[in-house]
Amino acid sequence: MAYDIELAARIRELVAGEPVQEKKMFGGLAFLVNGNMSVAASRQGGLMVRVDPSETEALLAEPGAAEFDMRGRGPMKGWLRVSADVLDDDETLGAWVSRGVAYARTLPPK
Repeated sequence: MAYDIELAARIRELVAGEPVQEKKMFGGLAFLVNGNMSVAASRQGGLMVRVDPSETEALLAEPGAAEFDMRGRGPMKGWLRVSADVLDDDETLGAWVSRGVAYARTLPPK
């Protein structure tokens, strides 16, 4: 399955004006800040979001949020999946994109 082109376009609108680069990664389309992934339209549907690892547990309580398992390595702190069914709401998508971009800004450039 390819990533959701409409979701990618919505993300693109939300990050307009940010110093973001787009890059195909993990079969999806990632949005990078200073070379660090912030969010991605996932090939499995929905959104992949990079967040502060210390906030992972609290954010898992959000509707649609789940642990991200990178190729069988087990759940990774600081990486979440957000299911497509909660992203129809622009406010919810905007909140997740903002979280990802804000965290990526705190990381050293690559």
